[in-house]
Amino acid sequence: MDISILAAELTADLLSRGYSGMSDAEAAADLNIVCRERNRSSMTGSEVLNAVDVTEWGSLDAGQKQTVWDVVHLGDVNPFGVEATLLIAVFGSGSNTIAALAVARKEAIGRAVELGLGFIYPGHIQNARM
Repeated sequence: MDISILAAELTADLLSRGYSGMSDAEAAADLNIVCRERNRSSMTGSEVLNAVDVTEWGSLDAGQKQTVWDVVHLGDVNPFGVEATLLIAVFGSGSNTIAALAVARKEAIGRAVELGLGFIYPGHIQNARM
């Protein structure tokens, strides 16, 4: 844990969370609340396949199915890379599959995780405020 990053967050309070008026326990709890979102850097092929709408899959021709199969068998899939472009071309931007993938390629996180700090305990806050 980088206490200097935590201290800067508590002092600057860039998101106006009100850390200065919080106890150590309250500030720790606030930093751990899952209330932020970030783009995922990768997804497994299984995660991608599980987002595919079964009805839309049934409507694909053999070549389109092969493209999907090829993408999900890459191992780690970049949800914002060429893989995403290929899947949009196959299913269409307004499809249920692409809507599901748009949700799946984001993850909910807390402010502490966003800052690269992991889980915060009141003792961390106390140390950062010293």
